[in-house]
Amino acid sequence: MPTGKVAVFTTSGVPFDIVELPTPEVEPGGLLVKNTHAVICGSDLHGWRGDGDEPIPPIRKLTGHEFTGVVHSLGNGVETDSLRRPLQEGDRIAFPFFNPCNRCYWCIRGEHHACPHRGRWRTLEQHPYCDAGNADYYYLPQGHYVFKVPEELPTDAVPPVNCALSQVLFGLERAKMDFGDTVVIQGAGGLGVFATAIASEKGASKIIVIDGQQPRLDLAVECGATDTISMVEYPTPQSRVERVKELTHGVGADVVVEVVGVAAATLEGLDMVRVNGKFIDIGNIGGGSIEFPAVKVISNQTQWFGTVHYNPWIIEAALQFLVRTMDRMPVTNVVSHKFPLEKINEAFEFAEWHGREGGTTANRVALTM
Repeated sequence: MPTGKVAVFTTSGVPFDIVELPTPEVEPGGLLVKNTHAVICGSDLHGWRGDGDEPIPPIRKLTGHEFTGVVHSLGNGVETDSLRRPLQEGDRIAFPFFNPCNRCYWCIRGEHHACPHRGRWRTLEQHPYCDAGNADYYYLPQGHYVFKVPEELPTDAVPPVNCALSQVLFGLERAKMDFGDTVVIQGAGGLGVFATAIASEKGASKIIVIDGQQPRLDLAVECGATDTISMVEYPTPQSRVERVKELTHGVGADVVVEVVGVAAATLEGLDMVRVNGKFIDIGNIGGGSIEFPAVKVISNQTQWFGTVHYNPWIIEAALQFLVRTMDRMPVTNVVSHKFPLEKINEAFEFAEWHGREGGTTANRVALTM
């Protein structure tokens, strides 16, 4: 089997190490991916910064989850993708970055996103292989899901399919956003722009996007936002909540989507939901805690959807969504800067600056292999 480079994370504030490791043996039913692009997700930055209430203990582990690649080698018995389309070495593919076990209470009910055994993140001591997103190779074990990338899509558009795009698409589907709904999206980063485009495609009557950077709000308008709320013009949570109420004639939003990644945004967003409306919490995964009176949710009869991961069919739906909208919305222009894997530390520093110091768009920083 080949060997490859992999970036090793120890703890926040400590640079990544680049080490050379063997790849896992490709067993029957497995597939070895040769990674091409891995983008830096907001959740990657959470861990890199050390966000959250508890410090991250030093532990050498493999990282990277928003990525794509091509087929390097197929295990015995693997001849097609998950829709039985012929698959061969060199084909571009998209796949979930986690693997449901297909043998538990949740999986037999089709709740693959909730499988408690789906995680892949292991330490080097547990799994000393080149097998991660921020690496040259990634291994899909037996029982995996994999989908061929349509020829029309540029490769730069594919990495967010297995995280940002699929996550917000699944969140809106799971909450059953209806045609004609009023939708508020907190944050116009990568997930927020995708959520805006999806809500527009699903027939939302009003899409209100909130962000602190005007170029991101402008991009959201290109993707279907009907109204924007600048955090410069409306600097306090109360002023933003009042503005949402004004734009919804005092009712509040049918659906609020939180993709900021800051715990305080959840508290603010809950006040924007109409009575018996829906709150989709996707971004607040950094470990930050919030406190609020239960009456805020109970008396308002808020339907709260904490959303992590997705079901496998979402990958193909996300790919087809990009194909269908690429000529009408800038949804495939997601990679703005590229760094080789060996410069991952520079890439993270740049992604942090790009996001906080007036980055021009919601585009993402990519590592190339």
